[in-house]
Amino acid sequence: MQISEEKQNDILVFKLDGRLDSNTSPTFEEKVDDAIGKGAKLMIIDFENLEYLSSAGLRVILKTTKELKRQEGKLVLCSMADYVKEVFEISGFDSFLPITTSRDDALKLF
Repeated sequence: MQISEEKQNDILVFKLDGRLDSNTSPTFEEKVDDAIGKGAKLMIIDFENLEYLSSAGLRVILKTTKELKRQEGKLVLCSMADYVKEVFEISGFDSFLPITTSRDDALKLF
């Protein structure tokens, strides 16, 4: 999996390309934890090129959500394929995580 980071104003955007599963989620978790440790409180995760999401990936997203909430930050998810969005709906994550159709829409929530 490829993970790219970019900053837009004070918002850190992670773009995921490939599969977020038990093999790749530790690397993503490390990047997110490092960013939070350096003071990032506003994040977007862009799923435009994500092909697969497992429960291990959901765990990292849940952990990130809790940590950012604790620090009065915010996480927004965007650009999901229907089959990825379905994972969030089935798990109930869509009830507490904002999910937008585009990065521009995600940026507007901050």
